[in-house]
Amino acid sequence: MYNFLALLSGVFIALMVAVNGDLTAIYGNYNATFIVHVIAVIFAFAFSKLGRKKLFPRKKLPLWFYSAGAFGIFSVFFSNYAFGKISLTSILALNLFGQTVFSLLIDNLGLFGMEKHPFKKSSLIGLAFSLTGVAVMMDDVAGADLAALIAIILSFVTGLNTVLTRSINARLSEHAGAMPGSFINHLVGLPFTLVLALAMPGNDMTNLTQRPDPQFWIYLGGVLGVLVVFVMNITVPKISSFRLTLLAFVGQVFVGIAIDLIVKHDFSHVTFYGGLIVAAGVGFNILNEYLQTSRKKREGKQ
Repeated sequence: MYNFLALLSGVFIALMVAVNGDLTAIYGNYNATFIVHVIAVIFAFAFSKLGRKKLFPRKKLPLWFYSAGAFGIFSVFFSNYAFGKISLTSILALNLFGQTVFSLLIDNLGLFGMEKHPFKKSSLIGLAFSLTGVAVMMDDVAGADLAALIAIILSFVTGLNTVLTRSINARLSEHAGAMPGSFINHLVGLPFTLVLALAMPGNDMTNLTQRPDPQFWIYLGGVLGVLVVFVMNITVPKISSFRLTLLAFVGQVFVGIAIDLIVKHDFSHVTFYGGLIVAAGVGFNILNEYLQTSRKKREGKQ
């Protein structure tokens, strides 16, 4: 079940990126991010209350348990900076590379109090496939100018930040619950988005008062964001960070390809092949672990 939830989180991420892109086209980057957080806070609050969940932990926790919402803002702005300076395929690849590196560190060192998942020889296949997929998708970084080099670095850092925020959120959810944890995440991020919207030069906040766009689905990014954090809060403590990274990536890539085909009538062969290579590695690792577990069970019965 947890493998499926990890895959589902990638599906939600792809849908969220597409919806938020449409919202940004109308309201601008900073205003759209603020709107997403407002909707997310309202949705998570209502959902938690319907489930009769307490919104905040009963006991006092270290402040860093609440920091994921603030760190998460940087992923949005780093990705937006990189977009247009390097290809979307390269952004995805660098993001995956950053997530892979940090996931392996967390699994082996048990950072942030997470359960240790020592690296197994059987996981080398998945790692090799993952890095091969990254190499295939890195289609435009040779001879990059300064702006592109900054975009490359920020795309990699975004991957690190993704793993950081989901790990912190998972620790918080141990004390608050999965949905209240998502509520706190977006509540903490909300004032940061407002400050940025107010402070960034050239940002016009007057369009926030305009009549809502009739395409109501463009406002669903906040709901999808809540669901992403909610699913991650459930999944992170149950499977290794490395496997979660690869499964979420597979879900994100192939749903993203489907959206491009349906909406834009566009198809990226490089993204498809890179995603296919990563998916093959994930499938091999899961099958190998299943066979090893089955063999141990048979040996235990003898």
